[in-house]
Amino acid sequence: MFYVMTGATGFLGRYIAENLLQDPAVTIYAIVRKNSLSKLEALQRTLGVDAGRLVPVFGELSEAGLGLSAKDIKTLTALKSAEFFHVAALYDLTQGKAAHEVANVQGTQHALALAKKLGVARFHHISSIAVAGLYKGTFKETMLEEAGPMPHPYLQTKHDAEKLVRAQSDIPYRIYRPSMVVGHSQTGHIDKVDGPYYAFKFIQKLRGALPQWMPTIGVEGGYLNIVPVDFVANAICQIARQKNLDGQCFHIVDPAPQRVGDVLNIFARAAHAPQLSMRIDLKMLDMIPKPVRTIVGGLPQVKRLRQTVLEGFDLPSESLGYIRVPTKFACDNTTKALAGSGIACPPLKSYAAPVWDYWERNLDPDLFRAQTLSEVVDGKVVIITGASSGIGEAMALKLAHTKANIILVARTEEKLQETKQKIAALGGTAYSYAADVSDLAACDRLIAEVIRDHGRIDILINNAGRSIRRAIANSLDRFHDYERTMQLNYFGALRLIMNSLPAMLAQKRGHVINISSIGVLTNAPRFSAYIASKAALDAFSRSAATEFSDKGIRFTTINMPLVRTPMIAPTDIYKNFPALSPEEAADLIEE
Repeated sequence: MFYVMTGATGFLGRYIAENLLQDPAVTIYAIVRKNSLSKLEALQRTLGVDAGRLVPVFGELSEAGLGLSAKDIKTLTALKSAEFFHVAALYDLTQGKAAHEVANVQGTQHALALAKKLGVARFHHISSIAVAGLYKGTFKETMLEEAGPMPHPYLQTKHDAEKLVRAQSDIPYRIYRPSMVVGHSQTGHIDKVDGPYYAFKFIQKLRGALPQWMPTIGVEGGYLNIVPVDFVANAICQIARQKNLDGQCFHIVDPAPQRVGDVLNIFARAAHAPQLSMRIDLKMLDMIPKPVRTIVGGLPQVKRLRQTVLEGFDLPSESLGYIRVPTKFACDNTTKALAGSGIACPPLKSYAAPVWDYWERNLDPDLFRAQTLSEVVDGKVVIITGASSGIGEAMALKLAHTKANIILVARTEEKLQETKQKIAALGGTAYSYAADVSDLAACDRLIAEVIRDHGRIDILINNAGRSIRRAIANSLDRFHDYERTMQLNYFGALRLIMNSLPAMLAQKRGHVINISSIGVLTNAPRFSAYIASKAALDAFSRSAATEFSDKGIRFTTINMPLVRTPMIAPTDIYKNFPALSPEEAADLIEE
């Protein structure tokens, strides 16, 4: 038996190929891109089959006839009673209409044209329950045109692709519509994060913040129809091998779908996280007139808050559309075709643990984030103000052990040179720029020179500061204390930030770190000038963090406790207070 297959190196295709190849009489001709040959060879090794049974054929979805060579077409045409499995598709919530159109619609057109040219006996099309759109009610296997709204290009293009298959009449076909596919029910294996996996980071952070026994609030939401990949592959192959099923569509779904709230709780139990005991039914939002919801949802403040939440939990904004899916799926054809085979969708609670465990061990985004200071800063341009002493110098010396380009900023060139020499002795690379950060014109020149000399700014550490300890009653005739403190601690830092932002926006990433004070949180007496200036910078940074969260630019405020630096030396009482060393403060910045 011969099969021609697209998407054999993809997640679902890999399991379909494995199932088909269990029959020693089966040979699969897998259409792959040339740069995917290594994936196919890896699959051959994993499945324990040689190149004579899983044969690479080079092609491309976007090209007519899938871009096969005349030699390959001749070889495939000579196969007797070959069947065509079209599995390849694009499913990426972050991609736009054009990319989905090329892969899903044009790809299916080209696959159909090739199948006709090869004279195959049957065309197996892997569609999706996405063809239903947001249909309200139960969607049957016989339905297509009755689909609901299509809020994302993936849904529309899968619908259009299936329509193409149904419209052609030359080749017998079978259509399979899997629901939301997750990892293997025994191993949890999956190759990417999508669908319910988008909620896993939220569950993980909930587990880290609260004890398991503490009840929490969640959402009720619509239905999520989830199936493990091994069930999907086994069901498709079982149906594909049977006779007299051509022209039918099969929903490869869980006949007992779960509501969003139940799904979250099942995975929360698998993760040993708190249960979402009290759940809010999102249908309550329907009580608010749609025009009002649209206006409120479009407010910049609401959009920024929404984006901040999404960023915090590693969620693409498109994933929120799954929370209120109103569709259930009938599976009469599938149930009848699988009767007596022993193949059935297992309940989600029976395989949630391996699915969670595989994600946390292999796909958790935190596993791929930089874990060491060197990984974060190597090759980056890092500006440190107040770098000639105290916290700034300690941080610069910590960076000396990395491959960062350290930009030292302070008023006195001689002291900067001393710090620069210390960094050189440790093997680091530093550049000194003498500038008074309280002088706004000097701030402008500083950033312009750094960009001119280094071409970019990756990290800005606003550390330079001035502190004045004096009771308000003793400052009534010293308004200049407030002016000069605000000038350095707020306006100077703000000027550096605003001059750095264009470069960070251009490179679509950047990090601003502001060294603030714990006094902002404790309302320390006698430091009204200092605390007010730091509070202003803190407030600005909170607003900026929200505005730039979707631009790749982060803002971090460190409310530093008392640190034994030259700034506190004039205050004798602090000699008896517990305080961090500058090196310990630098450790906080590193974290």
